[in-house]
Amino acid sequence: MKLLLDTHVFLWLDEGAPGFPATVRESCESADNEVYLSVASVWEMQIKTMLGKLETRTPLQRMVAEYLPEKTFSILPIQLAHVWDLGTLPRLHGDPFDRMLISQARCEGLTLVTADETIRQYSVEVLWS
Repeated sequence: MKLLLDTHVFLWLDEGAPGFPATVRESCESADNEVYLSVASVWEMQIKTMLGKLETRTPLQRMVAEYLPEKTFSILPIQLAHVWDLGTLPRLHGDPFDRMLISQARCEGLTLVTADETIRQYSVEVLWS
């Protein structure tokens, strides 16, 4: 399976958040799956860190770098096709970062790993629970 992590899922995986579904964690950590972290998520975390709204256990750059080789996560860049797909999405979700993740998952045939209920209203594969 090819998975795209929502920003909060990446943070919860890193923190070992209580209540995180075991099946979701296993899917994200399975060597059988390809797991992606979007540049959009890294961008969102950087903005929140700069605004003082997010504090990570280590500097964000180091935290993301730790996951790339060890956890077999890959960075998913933003492509022009992803941007164009945004124009086809209904206006159900106002968060521009979440909307980009939806477009990326749709364009790349990825399953979006998210607890966000609003995202389930879009035509995108979602993994949660």
